[in-house]
Amino acid sequence: MQKSNFVDQIRIFCRSGHGGAGIKHFLRSKLTAFGGPDGGDGGRGGHIILKGNKNLWTLLHLRYYKNVLAENGDKGGDTNKTGRNGKDIVLEVPLGTIATDEETGNKEVEILEDGQEVIWLSGGRGGLGNSNFATPTNQAPEHAQPGEAGSEGWKVLELKVLADVGLVGFPNAGKSTLLSVITAAKPKIADYAFTTITPNLGIVPYRDDKSFCIADLPGIIEGAAEGKGLGHRFLRHIERNAVLLFLIPADSADHKNEFGILIKELEEFNPELLNKQFVIAISKSDMLDEELKEAIKKELPADIPNLFISSVTGKGLTELKDLLWKVLNDSL
Repeated sequence: MQKSNFVDQIRIFCRSGHGGAGIKHFLRSKLTAFGGPDGGDGGRGGHIILKGNKNLWTLLHLRYYKNVLAENGDKGGDTNKTGRNGKDIVLEVPLGTIATDEETGNKEVEILEDGQEVIWLSGGRGGLGNSNFATPTNQAPEHAQPGEAGSEGWKVLELKVLADVGLVGFPNAGKSTLLSVITAAKPKIADYAFTTITPNLGIVPYRDDKSFCIADLPGIIEGAAEGKGLGHRFLRHIERNAVLLFLIPADSADHKNEFGILIKELEEFNPELLNKQFVIAISKSDMLDEELKEAIKKELPADIPNLFISSVTGKGLTELKDLLWKVLNDSL
């Protein structure tokens, strides 16, 4: 089976650099036989830094980074020279990346903006040289500090796609077709389940040169919250979307039940997802007459905006854009 170029979670071992040791040294020269302390401080250990890059859409380029080890700082020198700092390591990641500690599960860093730089693991501080410990009563200190150890541990980088609207539906609901019609995105489309196995993003052009981002996410199935199908890999990306567009095909055997299953899976994965703005679109509606549309409309929740669309004929797509734009701006 061909490996996907979309990687949304990786596990790596990270260690920031150790600080260099301060040194014990006393000034000695032709003119000064017994000078005072002049031991320099050690340099700082290298940081591990995460930097946002809007041109990245995957963590694929980090897949083969098994160990990320920053450089140690150098020890101090005589005549109060500070040691060289260890070289920092900068890992560029796509927007929407979350860094967590594998052992504790604590979220440590979240990258949401292009160019945003956050020190993920700080390098150890350099030790103080003996010149820092001179006092009136101890003018020849024999003590210097060792460098501070860096931080280390197994870490997890997880990407949650950043999009304004997330497409939610069963496999074959028509999500990829809709995305290909209203954006310039070219997702893989075929008449079988799980054609989409990775998120596809597209920009929807709107009136007056405005636009918004929509994500075609892998199809959900009953039991997804428990990891069935593409399970958590699908659901984690929904957490980022401001509005969820539920796509239910016109030829569904039970539109109300299908919507109920989708809601149930979202709630079991994360109850907070139910606080998002919902929109329902009945896809493939070119096969429906007005009587059938009215019958389906009665099955749908009255408090959630809904409309009928056809990606093939283009019917209802302008109205869908208008509705999504309105809901997006009402949710801000």
